[in-house]
Amino acid sequence: MKVFITGGTGYLGTVLVEHLVTAGHDVAALARSDAGAARLHEAGATPVAGSLSDTAVLTGAAATADAVIHAAVDYTMTDESTARELAAVTALVEGAASGTVRKPFVFTSTGLVYGFEEDQDRSEDAVLPQVSAQPVKVAAERIVRGEAGIRGIVFRAGLIFGRGGSAVLTGLIQSAQHTGTSSYVGDGKNAWTPVHVDDLAEVYVAALEHPVAGIYNAVGAVPFTFRALAEAIADLTGTPVASVPLEVAEQNFGPAARILTTTSHLDASKARDTFGWSPAPRSLIDDVRSGSYTNAAAK
Repeated sequence: MKVFITGGTGYLGTVLVEHLVTAGHDVAALARSDAGAARLHEAGATPVAGSLSDTAVLTGAAATADAVIHAAVDYTMTDESTARELAAVTALVEGAASGTVRKPFVFTSTGLVYGFEEDQDRSEDAVLPQVSAQPVKVAAERIVRGEAGIRGIVFRAGLIFGRGGSAVLTGLIQSAQHTGTSSYVGDGKNAWTPVHVDDLAEVYVAALEHPVAGIYNAVGAVPFTFRALAEAIADLTGTPVASVPLEVAEQNFGPAARILTTTSHLDASKARDTFGWSPAPRSLIDDVRSGSYTNAAAK
């Protein structure tokens, strides 16, 4: 299968390219630079020169592929980045829908679309709140799901971890090193269920090979609390751990600090049942304390 992927040189995308190539697929990926193109060549993929702003390139690449994955992620949440994301998704969908076969189109969304309230329904058919940390993903989901000419598959992923990546985790590690304290907000009892990057890549490949249109939560089996995460980062960085009020956290992390106070237990039964997916019982806390994040701390 010829697969076109955006974000193929990013955190999730790099792992996706690896899994797709290993599974025997012909992978083409968007490359914004010569360095990115070289990395894709080395990984066994064909680079497609361009960026998310090059909508004609996106439409053409999606039209010639058998399947499309949009894995590019931009959490800056500016008006410019929002407009770019929605225009890129529209161009990709138009290209994928231009043929006579309904191609699988996998869109990378996030559990953050469920908003901030603990009592919010977090099942895939829930009515989403008007206020969330990622309104652009909600709008993009509608574009993907509204096109009948494709098999639109939306994965609402939990916090992605593993291989020393994730801007959230590396940012918290760097903050502890910079401030000299590994902190959590309030009592730190709020919990998330994350997903390992390799497990997420596995369900993407399964969804392309046996596509069933729909929305799917994608999380692993081992939740964590933010206090436990702060304690693991403290062990990793050799810093003390401390609770801070939300106002202090906002000084360090800006509006994103509120996200660190939320609880989000997503149920991935639908993805497991539909795609025969069995994510491994990997622990984010163990990975931070003594696994792949030791190199991130060294940097």
